[in-house]
Amino acid sequence: MLQLTDVCAGYGAIEVLHKVSLEVGPSEVVTLIGANGAGKSTCLKVITGLLPLRQGQLTWKGQDLSRLPAHQRVPLGLAMSPEGRQVFARMTVAENLEMGAFTRASGTAVEADRERVLTLFPRLKERLKQQAGTLSGGEQQMLAIGRALMSSPQLLILDEPSLGLAPLLVKQIFEIVGQIRSQGTSVLLVEQNARQALAVADRGYVFEVGRIVLSGPASELANNPEVQKAYLGL
Repeated sequence: MLQLTDVCAGYGAIEVLHKVSLEVGPSEVVTLIGANGAGKSTCLKVITGLLPLRQGQLTWKGQDLSRLPAHQRVPLGLAMSPEGRQVFARMTVAENLEMGAFTRASGTAVEADRERVLTLFPRLKERLKQQAGTLSGGEQQMLAIGRALMSSPQLLILDEPSLGLAPLLVKQIFEIVGQIRSQGTSVLLVEQNARQALAVADRGYVFEVGRIVLSGPASELANNPEVQKAYLGL
């Protein structure tokens, strides 16, 4: 569904991505792993339209999105849960979820997705009237993912979903990623916890200084000595 071909991008005079090519297929979990500053989050910004590409091509289901503004990509089926969660702190949980569906006309489909989110995250159902800023970090992460799902995406993009969470919550978040994929939504995952990311993913790409240096099935990457030494602590 998603394909990047020889994409270059950066900030000011600094080029961060150097001819990056990758793809995500239907009902697939793909993870990007690498050290801090390797270009993973920059790649997500290019995909979502938050950062323009300088060279190359970005296509979504055969449509060239290279110059399409970010707000026009959401209705096409792309949604992101950003790093740091970025929930609307003074709005309630229910209002945050409503914001996730802002591109959609209200109706039975939106209500069905709301129920889907509350089934995936039962804790949110108990806190619908609570201000998002008063939630725990784990609950805010659930809300950020739930808010993205309210746009009914075909590709859910997750940027560091386990950041700052207790191990038990990390395990829960990754279990939910698997459930989301089983419901037919593809997931593109950027995650510092390479072990967990490769355990839930179908395929992966390894970034180093803005370039993809390794790619393949997640199981092969997890067993690759270079990956084990650099990212898995083995």
